[in-house]
Amino acid sequence: MNNLAEKDLKYIWHPCSQMKDYEELKPIVIERGEGVYLYDTEGKRYVDVISSWWCNLLGHCNPHISEELKKQAGKLEHVIFANFTHKQAIRLCERLSKILPEGLCKFNFTDNGSSAIEAAMKVSFQYHEQTGNPQKTRFMALSEAYHGETIGALSVGDCDLYTKLYKPILMDVIKIEGPDCYRCPYGKCRDNCNCECAQKAVETFAKYGDETCALLVEPLLQGSAGMKIYPPLYLKKLRELCDQYNVHLIADEIATGYGRTGKMFAFEHAGVSPDIMCLSKGLTGGYMPMALFVTTQKIYDAFYDDYGTGKAFMHSHTYSGNPLACSCANAVLDLMEDGTILKRAQENAIYFNNIIKEKFLSHPNVGEVRHIGLINAIELVKNKETKEPLDSSLRTGYQIYKKALKKGVILRPLGDVIYFNPPLIIERKDMDFVTDIALECLNEILSN
Repeated sequence: MNNLAEKDLKYIWHPCSQMKDYEELKPIVIERGEGVYLYDTEGKRYVDVISSWWCNLLGHCNPHISEELKKQAGKLEHVIFANFTHKQAIRLCERLSKILPEGLCKFNFTDNGSSAIEAAMKVSFQYHEQTGNPQKTRFMALSEAYHGETIGALSVGDCDLYTKLYKPILMDVIKIEGPDCYRCPYGKCRDNCNCECAQKAVETFAKYGDETCALLVEPLLQGSAGMKIYPPLYLKKLRELCDQYNVHLIADEIATGYGRTGKMFAFEHAGVSPDIMCLSKGLTGGYMPMALFVTTQKIYDAFYDDYGTGKAFMHSHTYSGNPLACSCANAVLDLMEDGTILKRAQENAIYFNNIIKEKFLSHPNVGEVRHIGLINAIELVKNKETKEPLDSSLRTGYQIYKKALKKGVILRPLGDVIYFNPPLIIERKDMDFVTDIALECLNEILSN
């Protein structure tokens, strides 16, 4: 172990990690990045096929984003965003308002995805309180959802790995049994079903709709649940239910926005709009922490009144609207606005999925290969016919991850789901490489 890794372990408590694992797998000290590659202090190269927690959108050290950040740092690094503003924030909101789903036009800045979710929840609650529906005090969310790590965001999540321990201090959230297209209880296929599973939502709304202020949903892709993918029709049905019961539909596009699903925003696949949309991760290309919730004029108007009425949204973050982060977000839009990057990513997505199916589908432990945009997920199972999961105590996915690191690929599976969520600019030679390595590692671990 090098000296830097020793110092890391002396001081740093890493996120989402059992630090005892680091006794065997020491911290990898990254020196620099370029495109889809990261290089450690020993000069070893890694392909970052998970976009460093899904946020690196256009490659590490993208020249244009880096240059725009440098220019902004020489002008203005930060200013209080209450009663003050700046050109980068104004320009960003004006540009996004032209490409977001219809009706989304008012922007509120936070500094991370969990905070954006919390702010959106508070806005929905306060809206109903101020528009004559004080009985609407609860939230709905889908089973196996993930919306962040703060208490409110954790409350609307449903992944036991993150929530189970904290349930005594979490909010009482109404859970809808969400779609499970791989193990569909109706025996249907996601590509041609009528979303019969939406009946569970119908039943839940009938029982709790009158007391619910908002439903939160990860559109089309439940990431932390194992990259579970469901049809756009399901979103349409949720939109109809929300309209019927006067419930806000909050779209968590933190992981699905900015081209990850093949369109700029996942809701575009369904042809409907949410009442509130949360954005982060790819928003700044992975450069700076920043998040937004964007909402409608109707919701905004419920807060617009004389100060003495107490209707203002009294919610703030020190780094709201940070100019450096806004400059990065504008640089991302500079690169994406002509559609070339997204079009190329859509073309490469077909190639990527084809080679993954060709290499992995016949494996006896691969239950399903699923994809949307450049995101591909391989669910490993014990029994292909019964879809019985692997024994989780074996940590098969983690063993594959460790093998892949030695061969220069960063996978970081979700349990026993191996996934690829690369920067949009990944080239086919790298797709070939990472899939070859993943298959090698899978075979080495599962043949033991």
